[in-house]
Amino acid sequence: YRRPRQLCIRGRGVTLPWNWAHALGSGQLTGAWDLGLGTLSARPEGAQRRSVTALGAGINLRWRPAQGASRWFVEAGTGLVWHNRHYASGDKYFGTRYNFASHLGVGRNFGPQGRHALALRVQHQSNAGLKKPNPGDNFLLLRYAVAF
Repeated sequence: YRRPRQLCIRGRGVTLPWNWAHALGSGQLTGAWDLGLGTLSARPEGAQRRSVTALGAGINLRWRPAQGASRWFVEAGTGLVWHNRHYASGDKYFGTRYNFASHLGVGRNFGPQGRHALALRVQHQSNAGLKKPNPGDNFLLLRYAVAF
């Protein structure tokens, strides 16, 4: 039996919407730049907690059903993440401080004018084989956003 590692991700970011929307099937596709700053903190079994600061930038595409009128959405994106030191979590160690991150998610807007959004994302991070070791890591993220 191997106890799972404990990982916590905290961060803040900004989303800059693109000024376009395209019909796609029965829905509408939109895009945005995502910029974020956060901390990944892991406590491997039998070790002290280790933290890494992450700065990321990427694109996010969002599809909404009902010609874009639905509060529900599906999203996908990719980007580049820089860590202030090599990311290590449990038995995983990355050979680069630059890594790529891709995600898939589902979410819903709520509140007045749909200003609030909650999304559940699955994210994969790796250095795309640029340097070894490259174990890759997967995260399950809960994201909250509010539009100003």
